[in-house]
Amino acid sequence: MNIIYVLLSISVVVAVVFFIAFIISVKRGQYDDTYTPSVRMLFEDEVIDSKENSKITDK
Repeated sequence: MNIIYVLLSISVVVAVVFFIAFIISVKRGQYDDTYTPSVRMLFEDEVIDSKENSKITDK
């Protein structure tokens, strides 16, 4: 029964370490997307065209 407590405490510690690493990486901008906004303008016309076509078919 003692081994369950040891394994449980180790898993909680590992989970907390990974959560702290995730929070630090988010604060440092690791997951900021700098590529998509520059490419979005290239495909913007296609999205607008499909929206305009749907408006035309709805009328």
